[in-house]
Amino acid sequence: MMIGDVISDSGLNIVEKMLPSFIQKYELDFVIANGENLHEGRGLNEEMIKRLYGAGVNVITGGNHSFDKHKIFPYMATDKRLLRPLNYPKGNPGYGYGVYDIPNGKGKVGVLNLQGRTFMYPIDCPFRTSDWIIDKIKQESQVLFVDFHADASAEKVAMGWYLNGKVSAVLGTHTHTPTADERILSEGTAYISDVGMTGAYDSVIGMKKEAAMKRFVLGTPSKYESATEDNHFASVIVKVELATGKAKNIQRLFFPEFDK
Repeated sequence: MMIGDVISDSGLNIVEKMLPSFIQKYELDFVIANGENLHEGRGLNEEMIKRLYGAGVNVITGGNHSFDKHKIFPYMATDKRLLRPLNYPKGNPGYGYGVYDIPNGKGKVGVLNLQGRTFMYPIDCPFRTSDWIIDKIKQESQVLFVDFHADASAEKVAMGWYLNGKVSAVLGTHTHTPTADERILSEGTAYISDVGMTGAYDSVIGMKKEAAMKRFVLGTPSKYESATEDNHFASVIVKVELATGKAKNIQRLFFPEFDK
C-alpha cells in the first residue's frame, strides 16, 4: 500500500485509526506513506514519524517540504526508513532510497523517492537520477516502488513511461488531489498520477478554507493553518509478482468515499 500525503494531526489520526484494519483486510505485506506534511502541514517531527511506524507504516517518503523543519535534520541522517527525494543536491541530510526486508520473510522491496522540477525547485534531474540508481537497487530486489513527488501531471506521466518495465510502480504525490488514472502500463509498471491526500477535505488541499481563499482573493500571503474536518484516507494497493517485480493489479482505496 502507498498512502498519499498525510497532512497534520488529522491525517495522522485517520492513519492510526484505519491502517491496522486495512493491513488485515487486504493482507498487506508492506506499507509506504508520504509524510512530508505531517508537522503542521509542512515538514516532519520525530514523534509523528514514530506514530506512523506504530500504526503499521514501513517506510515514509517525502518531498519539497521534507526540509521545512530544520530540527528534524539530525534524525533524518540516522533513520533509513525515512526518505526524502534522492535528486536533491549532495550535502542535504537523509536518504533517497532504500531496500527493505518484507515482514514474514517474503523477500525484499526497494523504495525510491524522486521529486519533479516543473513548477518546483530547480534541483537535479529526476530522470537522470533514476538512470544510475535503479540498477543498483535491483541488485537486491526486483520489486521497486517509486514515489514521484511532482506538480505537473505531464511530468508524472512522462516518468511513468520512462520507468515502464524498469520498476514495479510509479506513484505520484504532492498535488493532494487523488486522480482516477490508475493502471498497469504495457511493460508491467503500475502507475497513478496522484495517490491523493490523507487528512481533512473540508479545506483547500489541507489548509483552512478561509486563509486559502484570502491568498487568492487578496493576492497576498496568509498564515497556513491546517484544517481538521471531514477526514479521508487516500491510498493505492499494488499487487506485485516478487520474482519479476511486475505489477499485476493496482486498486485505489479512498475511505470513506465522498457523499454523492
